[in-house]
Amino acid sequence: MTVKRLILEMGTGNDLYGEDYTKAAVRAVQDALHHSSLTLFRSLKLEHDAMQVTVNIGVQKPECVDVDKVKQQIPFGTVTVVAVKGGLNIPDPENDILSVVATAGVEAHLDIPDGKFKLADS
Repeated sequence: MTVKRLILEMGTGNDLYGEDYTKAAVRAVQDALHHSSLTLFRSLKLEHDAMQVTVNIGVQKPECVDVDKVKQQIPFGTVTVVAVKGGLNIPDPENDILSVVATAGVEAHLDIPDGKFKLADS
C-alpha cells in the first residue's frame, strides 16, 4: 500500500474582538471544509474513516490553540492537528485589542492498495 495525499483544502478564520486563537482556528477549518466535497469516496467506494487527516493551523500564538477543539471539526478519519506560527494579528490600538486571523490547511491521505487504481494512458 502507498499513502497518497488526495485532498488539500485551505481556509481562513478570524476572531475580531475576543483575541481567541482557537475560535479563529475552528473557523478556518470550517471554511476549508465548506470548500470540500469528497465525492471520490462515494464514487470509488472508499471508506471515509480510512483517511488520515492532517490539519495545519497558522496563528501568531500557536500555543494558544486548543488542538482538541480544532480536531473535533473533522468528521471523518484519523485526525492530527498541528498549530504553527503563521496567520495574522491586527492590532486596534484605540481599543487595545487584537483581531486574530488563522489559516488552515487540511490534508487527507489514504492508503491506496498497489494496483487498485491506475491513471489512464494519455
